[in-house]
Amino acid sequence: CFQLTNFQMDTYKKTFLSMLNNVLTTDGFYFCTDFDLTHTLQRLANTSPDFQEMSLLERLHKFALPVVHGFIVMKPCRINGKIFEWILISRRSCFRAGVRYYVRGIDSEGHAANFVETEQIVLYEGAKASFVQTRGSMPFYWSQRPNLKYKPKPIISKTTNHMDGFQRHFDSQLLIYGKQSILNLVNQKGSEKPLEQAFAKMVSGMNNGMLNYIAFDFHKECSHMRWDRLQILVDSVAETQDEYSYFMVNSEEKTVAQQRGVFRSNCMDCLDRTNVIQSLLARRSLQSQLQRMGVLNVGQRIEEQAEFEKIYKNAWADNANACAVQYAGTGALKTDFTRTGKRTRWGLLMDGWNSMIRYYKNNFSDGFRQDSIDLFLGNFAVDESDGPTPLRVQKDWKFLTLPIIMLVAFSMCIVCLLMAGDTWTETLAYVMFWGAASAITATIILFNGQDFVDAPKLVHKEKMD
Repeated sequence: CFQLTNFQMDTYKKTFLSMLNNVLTTDGFYFCTDFDLTHTLQRLANTSPDFQEMSLLERLHKFALPVVHGFIVMKPCRINGKIFEWILISRRSCFRAGVRYYVRGIDSEGHAANFVETEQIVLYEGAKASFVQTRGSMPFYWSQRPNLKYKPKPIISKTTNHMDGFQRHFDSQLLIYGKQSILNLVNQKGSEKPLEQAFAKMVSGMNNGMLNYIAFDFHKECSHMRWDRLQILVDSVAETQDEYSYFMVNSEEKTVAQQRGVFRSNCMDCLDRTNVIQSLLARRSLQSQLQRMGVLNVGQRIEEQAEFEKIYKNAWADNANACAVQYAGTGALKTDFTRTGKRTRWGLLMDGWNSMIRYYKNNFSDGFRQDSIDLFLGNFAVDESDGPTPLRVQKDWKFLTLPIIMLVAFSMCIVCLLMAGDTWTETLAYVMFWGAASAITATIILFNGQDFVDAPKLVHKEKMD
């Protein structure tokens, strides 16, 4: 039998507390005492009068207040001397939540990883308008576990019935949002190609007229800084966007428009490419709303309103950064385009820096972050009875010895170069020996990469079931 000492138990309790603290100190928690942030304007408008008259406490629980995790910005804006309130809300789903590489695809209930509902709201002289979009991981069973490589190869499950979870996902989405236009922005070559093909095949197999699938190879279309080509996608879905419309209530609280469908966007992480496209579609919707409200004059374009454009672009870039920090551990990529409307060399440098930080966190700290999220959401329950804890994981000999051997070999290689004497033949032999030892050890480490990354240790409730 294994018996934990009081010291060990205290250590593990401190670890669990630090996990909860890790989640609670992540930016992005919002609450409101007089408005329900958890629902879109359209959902609230379509509920019963009794529900609308209930306080938030009555809707949920006597001592509970709904909290949203994601991003919220509220800005008073002025166009043509008319002041209106512009609001952007991103609500992250509490289902299948986690970090970038350890949570991909869907679970058995059809919940997609990194699912976010984003609502853009305009308030002007009693009138209200809203436009909703969603983003989420490609909704079938696939994984991409970190293994020390810069970009681990995604793997599609060969043993699971994908259509069951896929059907559950879209049945739920169609019920909540209506028609769906799926914008798949992943690469159509290389390691991402099989994912795009699988997604397209499943949409076709579902044979549902409410689903519209559009594949747009973001990186290929925008290569060589040709970011103007994003307009190709926006123009191609313009008719569909007009059909879906948006939600609007006039100053007399009469509903004059309903949103009948959503654009469901995704790239690999549903962060960088996805946010860029969402900001472009949201601007197009806003153009129509502001004209209808009388804020914009006929023929005026939002892009021509310099003061508002600055607010708009920065807010969408901040939205990208907030969601990216919560999910990937760094700010988003490509935000220079969202902020300025063009790609810059400084933006490319910042993307490189953020990519390096992501690489480190994905491999050496995301296991702890995933455990923290699972503990916080109740996906793992702490058992206070005596016994071995999942946190007590013994590393094998490779983890303990190979990094030391590689470090020693590399150090000796450097020392030999620095202390090179007159006899370069002898020095070169030493350098080649220690260099080869270092390279061979590094190759072995990369080959066994999953043994060296920081993997989650807590058993997820879904796995226990």
